[in-house]
Amino acid sequence: MRPAEPTDEQRLRAGLLRGGERSMITGLWALRRHGLRQLPEPDDVHLLVPHEREVTSSGFALVERTTRLPTALTRDGLPVAPVHRAVLDGARRIRDFDAVQAMLAEAVQRKRCTPEQLDRELSRGSQRGSALPRRALQALLGGAESVAEADAWEIWKLSGLPAAEWNVSVFDREGGYISKPDAWCEDVAFAWEIDSRSYHEDGDHFAATLARNARYSAAGIICLQTLPMRLRTEPGKVITELRDTYATACARPRPPVTCRP
Repeated sequence: MRPAEPTDEQRLRAGLLRGGERSMITGLWALRRHGLRQLPEPDDVHLLVPHEREVTSSGFALVERTTRLPTALTRDGLPVAPVHRAVLDGARRIRDFDAVQAMLAEAVQRKRCTPEQLDRELSRGSQRGSALPRRALQALLGGAESVAEADAWEIWKLSGLPAAEWNVSVFDREGGYISKPDAWCEDVAFAWEIDSRSYHEDGDHFAATLARNARYSAAGIICLQTLPMRLRTEPGKVITELRDTYATACARPRPPVTCRP
């Protein structure tokens, strides 16, 4: 009603008015409402509406009629789909694998949903556009919790080494906490840490990293540290380092350490 472009809030409310009763926002705008940030810039207002309603898309309102209407959650006064549904509704319409992986990883890392919830939703929902989210989900189901860990998971698979455990806590013989490595080989007590330079060089984080490495050394654990960017720029070299470090771990007696989920 004013001579100006509608604000984002006005577009969301207008979309819900078109969707009508029991409609809700899903996809990228819903994820924004849930507080997630590792997302492409939202555009159309993606709406879920009951299948029996004869409502169609129009303008910026993308209407999806569904027989599997979830229970809406209220975020900042508007009804939105739960995270596990919204993130997959958004991911099915994105053709950039890195963007899809970042979305799913953030949802899991920030504990807004579990990999198992995503897996169930992906199996029950439309298979259109599901190839990229299904590929991205494999690393999360394997225990990865971030994009860097998902890249590491792919590299580990290519290395041919025995399966690793991801994000398990490691303790010494007295039960003292040592660390929670990104990847852990229980059979030979080998830890792999994906260490961001910008994070670990910063003040307290640098001191914490040194203390962690000292605990690894004192417990007899062999640890390999890798920068995240090398997982993509030098995958062959990283694989060689993994194999060599694993061989070194195999060549010495296994220290008396244990891991727990």
